[in-house]
Amino acid sequence: MNVLVELLGWAAGRIGDAVTPRQFRKEDKPPLMPIDQMITDYIKAVQSKVGTKVDGFWGPKSIVACQAYLQRLMDASPNKWPATDQASLTKFYGAVGDTSQLVSLDVKDIEVHYEGAKVLTVRCHRKVADSLRRVLVSLAKSHPHILREYAGCFANRAMRGGSTPSLHARGAAIDLDPDNNANKQHWPASATMPFEVMEAFAREGWLSAGAFWGRDAMHFQATS
Repeated sequence: MNVLVELLGWAAGRIGDAVTPRQFRKEDKPPLMPIDQMITDYIKAVQSKVGTKVDGFWGPKSIVACQAYLQRLMDASPNKWPATDQASLTKFYGAVGDTSQLVSLDVKDIEVHYEGAKVLTVRCHRKVADSLRRVLVSLAKSHPHILREYAGCFANRAMRGGSTPSLHARGAAIDLDPDNNANKQHWPASATMPFEVMEAFAREGWLSAGAFWGRDAMHFQATS
């Protein structure tokens, strides 16, 4: 008889669970999936470096701290790039699309690749050439896989979704690893551009779109 009672009680419990799921206790919460854990760990690493609360949550305080950290590196750079308004850009770089201001930066000794093919030269503005080469040489040692996903420098076009000329139209911007750092991918929750790459550009005074715009993490430009 006791066995029958226990069996009926067990069955009732199973039916109850099926109809009205139990409330999850804190310890019942499913563990983070591997990719989620990787993102959380990455955010914590960036938070630790920029000097803000290390909690794995990328909110306003983390954004401000990150931008302030990179801005300090940019300000300490010997390069003084122009502001982003068109008047300042034209005064410093010249007219949009002026190919007479471009040089072919020799990168044969660096493993830069575009769609699987080795890149021999990068067409960029003459004023950014030396600076850009220093960054690429640095990344060839620290993040060679990023240079294998080079996506262009000079391109006489407007910004995506607008009519304002892109910094690419002056040869003063470069894109890297676009498949993992697309224009509409939020950084760092989705886009995967390593923070160390942003630091390398910041030390040369370049702005990292992912950190300052929150998206388009492939993009780096020589502006203040």
